[in-house]
Amino acid sequence: MLGRMQAAVLYGREDMRVENVQPAKLKRGEVRVRIRAALTCGTDLKVFKRGYHAKMIRPPAVFGHELAGEISEIAAGVSGWKIGDRVAVANSAPCGRCFFCKHEQENLCDDLLFLNGAYAESIVLPPRLVQKNMLRLKKTTSFRDAALTEPLACAVQGWEDLKMRAGENVLVIGAGPLGLMFVALARSAKCNVTVAGRGEARLKAARKLGASKVIDVTGAADLVGAIKQHAAKPFDAVVEAVGKPEVWEACVQVVRKGGKVNFFGGCPSGTSVSLDTGLLHYSNLTLLASFHHTPRTIRRALQLIESGKVPAKQFINGECNLAQLPDLFRSMAAGNRAVKTLVHVDRV
Repeated sequence: MLGRMQAAVLYGREDMRVENVQPAKLKRGEVRVRIRAALTCGTDLKVFKRGYHAKMIRPPAVFGHELAGEISEIAAGVSGWKIGDRVAVANSAPCGRCFFCKHEQENLCDDLLFLNGAYAESIVLPPRLVQKNMLRLKKTTSFRDAALTEPLACAVQGWEDLKMRAGENVLVIGAGPLGLMFVALARSAKCNVTVAGRGEARLKAARKLGASKVIDVTGAADLVGAIKQHAAKPFDAVVEAVGKPEVWEACVQVVRKGGKVNFFGGCPSGTSVSLDTGLLHYSNLTLLASFHHTPRTIRRALQLIESGKVPAKQFINGECNLAQLPDLFRSMAAGNRAVKTLVHVDRV
């Protein structure tokens, strides 16, 4: 009989509790991972504030999805792995059979299987995830850095969709974790990056990651005007990493003719935008909207972390114990602009 463990359980809107829960017994094809590092995430904050996510989680349920750890138990039917193996784990796995999977668009899989439960001492991975999105770590890779693999894979998906070339000018609107990842990816691709965002710590992080210009738009009533006032060159591409309809609308007004916009930030359900059709048509704009990740971008993200091309440690600027997590999320909901916080799930 497995002993009980500590885990954060989401019950509803801004209702998270750290409790003793009974770990599930393994079924055929499953693996249990002892979690050694978990990270906070903007998506988890949205779920915390909303109380649920139609595709990812229905409360009451264990919570969190960015993690790395080591295998602690293996069920029958699993080969190629052993207890003690160090792994990074994605938060989903595609079916591999539907139209989208067959056309290399696994992020749009009709039967995408999601995983939650990173804010806990251990997690059980279903067979499909073990097979498709559990990745072996190098011995020198820290669990803290490896836990960044999943969110970075989403940014990799968005960056690769843009198909940028070295020397081009990119504007990232939003200096949250994903916006900062776009900065790192753009610099790695030898593009020039400008960031428009808020929060002293986040803007400082953008500079460290290689942003050539940082525009503080705190309190700006006219986002487009604030950006244009500081823009030295036209932008070949704009990445929206905020998730607000008004920011989506601003993007098309600050990209050059013939440029590209990636509406990366997911807006609240039911919202809509109004775009100038004449501007879109006569400026020959390319509009994209990237979502989630694929097994290939998960692997590419880990490569970028392990090669040092994306300095994972620069995205983590706080630490907390599991018992402190509900208070941390309440402070995040109230406007705390931490980039990412490392959650020590083995410390209560």
